[in-house]
Formats: sequence, structure tokens, C-alpha cells
Amino acid sequence: MSDGFQEWGFDTLAVRAGQHRTNEGENSEPIFLTSSYVFKNAAEAAARFSGAQPGNIYSRFTNPTVRAFEERLAALEGGEKCVATASGMVAILSTCLALLKGGDHIVASRNIFGATVLLFNNFLGKFGVETSYVPLADYDAWEKAIRPNTKLLFLETPSNPLMEIADIARLAVLARKRGCLLVVDNVFCTPVQQQPLALGADIVIHSATKYLDGQGRCVGGAIVGDAERVGKEIFGFLRTCGPSMSPFNAWVFLKGLETLPLRMKAHSANALELARWLEQQPRVKRVYYPGLASHPQHELAKKQQSGFGGVVSFEVAGGKDAAWHVIDSTRLISITANLGDTKSTITHPATTTHGRLTPEQRQEAGIGDGLIRISAGLEAVADVKQDLVRGLS
Repeated sequence: MSDGFQEWGFDTLAVRAGQHRTNEGENSEPIFLTSSYVFKNAAEAAARFSGAQPGNIYSRFTNPTVRAFEERLAALEGGEKCVATASGMVAILSTCLALLKGGDHIVASRNIFGATVLLFNNFLGKFGVETSYVPLADYDAWEKAIRPNTKLLFLETPSNPLMEIADIARLAVLARKRGCLLVVDNVFCTPVQQQPLALGADIVIHSATKYLDGQGRCVGGAIVGDAERVGKEIFGFLRTCGPSMSPFNAWVFLKGLETLPLRMKAHSANALELARWLEQQPRVKRVYYPGLASHPQHELAKKQQSGFGGVVSFEVAGGKDAAWHVIDSTRLISITANLGDTKSTITHPATTTHGRLTPEQRQEAGIGDGLIRISAGLEAVADVKQDLVRGLS
């Protein structure tokens, strides 16, 4: 990688950042499928292990292919360091375990991913880390929920699955004023359409499984931020505890990043067309997509994001039975809870992604039984519409 990569455009970074050619002169990044590395002598081994000399030690925490992915994503997000993990959930867990201790407090948006709620409540709670939940766009509620022991504010924007938008810059000001870290899950927009660090966030979380891969092939996660918290504290957790990304998965994600700008534009264009069409369907009660003028935070999304993302949610009349009928009537769209794929996917959040929440928790998060979430893929939108007509007619 050229030393002047910081001056490259975003699309060039997506293709070139993080590449360090070997003596073989390869054009495509190699996969280093090795668990360990050979040292020239005992002194070099000792220097590597002590940190006195940089270099590869053991692939749990030093692998050239994983490092290439980390450097590329850090460049795209505008961060100093990135730590790649085995999954998106592990990225959240690693951030919390590295930076929090018993007695600390988290304030999180109420409509985050269901598994994240369970992680905070059922597992971090065991170790004395308490979490309070607030409506994503209620900034007074965020401020009132902060306590003297609050260390971290956590949110998804756009949220899953209601596509609600939070003002990142406003929350960043609040976090700094109250001495908290602001952690933003950027899965739905990716750095192509939103850069939370530039808006004042401290840490960005990714499930690389989604749009960074783009073809539903591998599971992985990533944490991006500064050299101290991410590069030392979170990396130190990964080195010791080992929730590492595999080199093969890192290589797949590298290939995904090369086409990420093109794919996100196409996903967003298809999602916007689909959302506008859904608004016209008689059996659809409401459509949730920030690219629509009817979305309550449409203007904020235009200001904060360069695109509106590829996920559309909508509510049908008739509750769960009606929603399941729409889903079961499809023949083209894949019935799966994953998203960010080239293939359009459809799911019923109340019984899948948020199914382990209590009915009260789902109600608080606004996830009704008639809600359906679609991740718009790269097929012809006319075919996706036709696939939905069967269940909506």
C-alpha cells in the first residue's frame, strides 16, 4: 500500500487500502492460512512477544490477511485502528469487556438488535454492568438516563428494523459533556453512506457479515476507532481472549469491500423504489424507510447520510397471520434473517431477530406482529415487487 493512501478517494481506498504485496508480486491479496510464524532466532521471538519489535506472532491476533482487512476498513471509516472479530456480536462484546467493569452503566437505544439487548441484559448484567434503554430520537431521555457511572452510549442508526435515525453529532456533544463514550453500530449504512467518527462518535461497530461481505458467505465483525481504546485496549482483549476473525473470512471481506461503494448505491436505489411502491399498496399500513419524505427523520437522514440504505420495513394489516402470509407467498425473495446480501431477503422481526425479547420489550421497541423487514438485493426491482404482490393482493 502506498504511503500516500490517505490522499486517495473513497472508492480507491475500498480497492487498494491495506494491501502490502509480498515478494511474489501478487495483484490480489493472498490468504495467509497459518496458525503461527517462524522467527529468525530466539532473540527475535522474544522481541516480538514483548512488543519491542513489530511483526507476526500467532494468528489469534496477528495475521497479514486479517490486518489488511482491518487497515482497509479503518481507512474507509476514517479511524486510526480497526480490530476484526469472529462476528458482529463479538465486536460488541469485546468493546464492552475491554472498556467496562462491574458497576459501570450503559445507556442504549431501545430499538437495537434483539441479540444485543440480550447480551446487555443477560450477560453483561451478570458481571454488574447495568443497561438503561431510551427512545433513539428522544435526546432529553438520553441525557436524563446518564448517571455518574455511565461510561458508554450505544445505538444503531438507522435502527433495526424500524429505520429510525439518531442525530450522531448531537449525541456526540452530549457524550463528551458527560464523560461517556459514544459507540455507533454502522451496519445499515456502512462507511459508504455514513461516517460516525467524522460526526463525533468514538467507536464504530460492524457486523461484517452483512454489507461488507455482500454475498452472505462469511460471519465476522469489526471495531473501528482510535489507537488507544481500539488499538490497545480492545486489541489487548482480543489478543488474550481470542474472539478472532479467520484469515479466510478476512479475505472474503476484503473482496467485498472492493465493490462496497457500487453495491450500496444499487441497494439504496432499489430500496427507495420498493419503499415508494409499498406506500401505494392498500394492505400496507406504514412503510419505514428514511429515503421517503414521509419518514419523520427524512431531513436528518439527508443531512447525516449520503444514502438511505438497503433495508425497508413495512407493516401490514392483520398482524402476524397477515405478515406470515406475505412472507410465505414469496417465491423469489429469500426467507432469512440475514441482510446486506445481493439476494433480497425477507423476515418477520417479531418472531426472528427480536423473537427472544419479551412481548413488553417488543412493544416498547415498536416492533409489532404485522411488521415485515426486507433487505433489498440487486435483482430487478420489478421482479421483487411481483413476488410481493402475491401476498399483498
